[in-house]
Amino acid sequence: MGLSLSTWVHSRATDSSSSSSSAFQLLAVPTSSRLMVILNSSPVSPDSRSHWSSVHHSPHFILSACKQEAKRSPVELSSDGVRAKVGVKSGLHVWEVLWNPNHRGSHAVIGVSSKDCPLQASGYNVLVGKDLQSWGWELKTNGLWHGGNSLGLYPDFRRQSSTRILTDAKVAETPLPIPEIILLVLDADAGTLGFVVDGSFLGVAFKDLPPGVELFPVVSSVRGGANIRLRYLNGTTCDPPTLKALCGLSIRQVLGERRQNQTDKLPLPSSLQHYLLSSH
Repeated sequence: MGLSLSTWVHSRATDSSSSSSSAFQLLAVPTSSRLMVILNSSPVSPDSRSHWSSVHHSPHFILSACKQEAKRSPVELSSDGVRAKVGVKSGLHVWEVLWNPNHRGSHAVIGVSSKDCPLQASGYNVLVGKDLQSWGWELKTNGLWHGGNSLGLYPDFRRQSSTRILTDAKVAETPLPIPEIILLVLDADAGTLGFVVDGSFLGVAFKDLPPGVELFPVVSSVRGGANIRLRYLNGTTCDPPTLKALCGLSIRQVLGERRQNQTDKLPLPSSLQHYLLSSH
């Protein structure tokens, strides 16, 4: 029953996004039920998991008092990074990164790293993904980087070649403008890293991440004044979602965004109505 319900949830998500004109929703790939439940749950209250590290950052990054914002100083010929205070070794976790596209410049990179990733280098380059201890997505070019090597574009346009926006090879190679809000999805159990843009999961960007190694969200920038905000949204263990969570997800998807606050009109017990409201 759980498998059948999970499949139905996937089909409902596909149906609900099919009418969107967003290029990213046309490039979306099916998500696991674990990730779908997280993305459709209320964010947890901000805590230390939403903080940039006050120790592990380039001296050219200045943190706000709340530690959720990191601002790069206007320094020339320097690539600078900052990583999250808290990393993970297991579970599926989602962070939100806010980074104004007008404040990125070249070599704006988001990804994950171990505690040994360098966070400052001379010149302008892709810092996250420059070594074997980090994996980065360069937002201006859509390129993936690891070990100092370019691993191709993300999203993977070839994988989505059947979509109607990718009939021209030149269009498929054109970088897509990445909006301000990016969700970083780290599955430490599966060893994968992916991203959600415009509400669409774009698939696995990196796989075979080292098991049992603590990994941290990390960004790097070369633009003076770049202000990057971090927030931990939610996470879960390797256990499959509960039937209660899957049913709640299915009901909310049927209701749609505009009717999320109308659960009191459903023929459901008051306790279930309260759960639907409190979990979204």
